[in-house]
Amino acid sequence: MEPLRNTQTIDEYISGCPLTVQERLIKIRSIVKESVPDAVEKISYGMPAFILHGMLLYFAAHTRHIGLYPFATAIEAFRDELKGYKTAKGSIQFPYDKPLPVKLISQIVKFRVSENRMKAELKAKHKSKP
Repeated sequence: MEPLRNTQTIDEYISGCPLTVQERLIKIRSIVKESVPDAVEKISYGMPAFILHGMLLYFAAHTRHIGLYPFATAIEAFRDELKGYKTAKGSIQFPYDKPLPVKLISQIVKFRVSENRMKAELKAKHKSKP
């Protein structure tokens, strides 16, 4: 599968993928929207992304897997749960030949939301100090 380029919306990105891949992308998108309905969707670096008090996460379709990019802190926090998946510093590969780990993805999203909200609160407190 060729990487999708020049898409302007997540809908465009998803519709440019094969149907079986679309189902997985739609599921990840719905997990994020259910967990954090006030997150803003956008395409960033050519990938679907969500923003809430800064970048929350990215996800993308690849030839043999869906990539989830929740930053290094999430990879570290879920190290044990991610043992069955290929990971790198800030990425996770969910292969097409395995079921999508919906519960785990939801937990990762909630972790990132909590992390971003804490950072935003600390930043606001720091700004309000004389």
